[in-house]
Amino acid sequence: MIVEIPGVFSPQEAQVLVEKLRATSWIDGKITAGAQSQRVKHNRQLDGDNPLGREIGDEIINRLAKDAVFMSAALPKRIYPPLFNRYGMGESFGFHIDNAVRGIRASRERVRTDLSATLFLSDPDSYDGGELVIRDTYGEQRVKLKAGSMILYPGSSVHKVEPVTRGERMASFFWIESLVRDDAQRSVLLDMDVAIQRLTQQEASEESLVQLTGCYHNLLRMWADC
Repeated sequence: MIVEIPGVFSPQEAQVLVEKLRATSWIDGKITAGAQSQRVKHNRQLDGDNPLGREIGDEIINRLAKDAVFMSAALPKRIYPPLFNRYGMGESFGFHIDNAVRGIRASRERVRTDLSATLFLSDPDSYDGGELVIRDTYGEQRVKLKAGSMILYPGSSVHKVEPVTRGERMASFFWIESLVRDDAQRSVLLDMDVAIQRLTQQEASEESLVQLTGCYHNLLRMWADC
């Protein structure tokens, strides 16, 4: 299941964030890569302890907590503190798969990476290349969203970032441990939730809505890993 979360930030807000991030110091992205990923990772990252990164990361999580699409699609249990990457001319990240479990820095807490998220910050017209390519059941999905929008996809997906051939691509990325670890089950719950919301807007019968809502919560009760 691949889901777009539009407008986490407005394009104007995203541009302000890009300007702030551009002015701070960056490190080699290989530092946070696993053994396999290091061979294909060529980018820069913000250090996880960078105060600006922590500030923006907290704002990202605050906004997502109020986003109905994100909450319905992800059913978040834990969110890994957002990180930030930067791709300039010729930089890329070849096909790889994210680690299944990631420990949070300076903490004993671990996050199972059920879902991966990329929040695009750079204006897509300001750079060429840099598409996020995700392999799924239907082949390769190429993603390049407008500034401030986010893509959510299964952490089990093989994916890559295409080489940037003009300009610079800046984004935030992180992982979510869901209450429901199985992607197919999350997809069913999302479809049901969307249907409930649509039927509510259409003023469907109260009895049918209660029955369908009950089915949703009973499935969540069966599948949730609390």
